[in-house]
Amino acid sequence: MSKNSSDIIDHTKKWLSTFVIAHNICPFAKKPYIDNSIQYHVFESSSLEKQLESLIHCCEELDTNPEVETSLVIYPSGLDDFDDYLDFLALANSLLSKQGYEGIYQLASFHPNYCFAELSSKDASHYTNRSPYPVLHLIREENLALVLSKYPNPEKIPQRNIEYTRELGVETLKKILTLSET
Repeated sequence: MSKNSSDIIDHTKKWLSTFVIAHNICPFAKKPYIDNSIQYHVFESSSLEKQLESLIHCCEELDTNPEVETSLVIYPSGLDDFDDYLDFLALANSLLSKQGYEGIYQLASFHPNYCFAELSSKDASHYTNRSPYPVLHLIREENLALVLSKYPNPEKIPQRNIEYTRELGVETLKKILTLSET
């Protein structure tokens, strides 16, 4: 069944609410979600050039819309292979730098098959970065620095998430990710 952009955005929002926020994977996600200050962009093109253009377009939209806290750029086509996605992520980071966005926006990355290189492919901690679709999360660095300065021990967040996802286990995490589809 093919999904339209609205379905993809709804699916992504449900993943945010039922996993990222409900399980406190990112303690900073709830406020912009509740405030409705997250932009969602779906780009169907599998053309690498168009995908990169879409990212810069999203940066330009953030430039002109300071009320928007953050953007999720969703790529449901063309980045299914995780290695291809990692290559795309490297190009995207390089492009942000070349376009003068280094220090302004930061990318966080999510993929349905996210896998940290140093871990077994069956490790539950991969789910900290797994999402229904390949996603680049554009974060305003200025806002990130502000929330990090007010959060106690932000450097402990990744380790807490690793331990928490391992406690939940892969089967539970698969169910949570699957439930976000309905």
